[in-house]
Amino acid sequence: MTEAQGGVRGWAAARKGVWSWLRFTSLRLRLVVVFGLVALTAAVSASGIAYWLNREAVLRRAQDAVLRDFEQEMQIRAGLLPEEPTQDELQHTAGQMANSSQRFSVLLVARDGNGKTVYGSSGGLSGFSLQDVPRSLREAVNERQKVDSENASEYRLYWQRVVEDGTPYLVAGTRVVGDGPTGYMLKSLKPEAKDLNSLAWSLGIATGLALIGSALLAQAAATTVLKPVHRLGVAARRLGEGKLDTRLRVSGTDELADLSRTFNNAAAALEKRVADMAGRDDASRRFVADMSHELRTPLTAITAVTEVLEEELDAETGSVDPMIEPAVRLVVSETRRLNNLVENLMEVTRFDAGTARLVLDDVELADQITACIDARAWLDAVELDAERGLHARLDPRRLDVILANLIGNALKHGGSPVRVSVREAAEEIVIEVQDHGPGIPEDVLPHVFDRFYKASASRPRSEGSGLGLSIALENAHIHGGEITAANSPEGGAVFTLRLPKDASALMAEAEQAEQAEKGDA
Repeated sequence: MTEAQGGVRGWAAARKGVWSWLRFTSLRLRLVVVFGLVALTAAVSASGIAYWLNREAVLRRAQDAVLRDFEQEMQIRAGLLPEEPTQDELQHTAGQMANSSQRFSVLLVARDGNGKTVYGSSGGLSGFSLQDVPRSLREAVNERQKVDSENASEYRLYWQRVVEDGTPYLVAGTRVVGDGPTGYMLKSLKPEAKDLNSLAWSLGIATGLALIGSALLAQAAATTVLKPVHRLGVAARRLGEGKLDTRLRVSGTDELADLSRTFNNAAAALEKRVADMAGRDDASRRFVADMSHELRTPLTAITAVTEVLEEELDAETGSVDPMIEPAVRLVVSETRRLNNLVENLMEVTRFDAGTARLVLDDVELADQITACIDARAWLDAVELDAERGLHARLDPRRLDVILANLIGNALKHGGSPVRVSVREAAEEIVIEVQDHGPGIPEDVLPHVFDRFYKASASRPRSEGSGLGLSIALENAHIHGGEITAANSPEGGAVFTLRLPKDASALMAEAEQAEQAEKGDA
């Protein structure tokens, strides 16, 4: 890549960066920039047009006065010279012509009696010379014109503007009719250029003032326009934070007032909708909680009866009629299932009501997992990979619920053996539960922690309640942890539990928040 290409690419990247910056900066800045660009364009255009018109007017006025005076001097003084003047005569006449009101330099050119070209300059030999006249102008001056109805003279007056050493000059020339001398004039336009420079500075200052004024006007306009927009943004943020009683003050009949009214109507509708939903949700939670409490008393009696029936079934005396033994066993299993469902529902209502609390203790993880597996007679189906001496400050009962649900789900829906591995990562504990089953279908993965969700619609009455994994996730959240589900590349499903090594800080924050809510109430 050449240096020129690199420069072009660098310029393009810089321009792209500038536009990206403008695109993502505040609306106020963009309004000010747009106002400034419009004002700058208008001011520069107006100043340019004004300067050009004034320049032409000033130069035309000065030029016409000088050319008119020079032409008169050529007719009056140069026309009185003899056909073959001497150099002294030319010099004297040039000096007289230069003393006109316009004060220009004069050069006269003629042939003397010997046919020799002689010159007469108003400034002497070191003054205005033929070399100061452009060649094209000299050729045009000496060109004889045809005399007709439109052209009354054989020779015409020609002029040209030139710049030497930064100073502008007006050069003109003509020839006296009848083979008279040729005259050239040089006039400095420095005063006019100075006046035009002053005009340019004045227009530049006016442009700068217009730009500053437009910026101030844009700032005022942006403040007027953006203040309601800012209030709308603040109100929207408050609404997003749950402050549904937020409303905007409406004034005027413009589009921003209509927007404020629309926002207020939407906020009122949202507040009513949320209040209705919260009322129904509270009623639903109260119903589930009341139902669960009401079911516990009869369930306790039924459970006691089923335990007696189960003991009779296991007794060697065989006092139960073999014909009703299947029915008795079904009652026993369904009673246990119903009892577990009621307990799960009560746990769910505690989470929903925000009354679930941690009871922290120092837990040795390997012993805790072993006790969970042993209590449920899963030792033969579960492999444990955990180092001894790995401790964490957690709620042991809730950790047992999490492990029981994850391992039980792996044994029920996956394949043996189920592997439980524990490792320490930074300030958290990572527990993975992996089975060797077919894995979880991709369309099921996003819903495995949903309440009452079952992967197969053909098994609506499976032994599970559909709440186990949801309860496990809630128990992880109350510790400040998380549970994720995925499929292992080696086959089978993997549930990963991440818990902090010490949940004391989270528990203290929850207690402070609860005290603050009570204080606000």
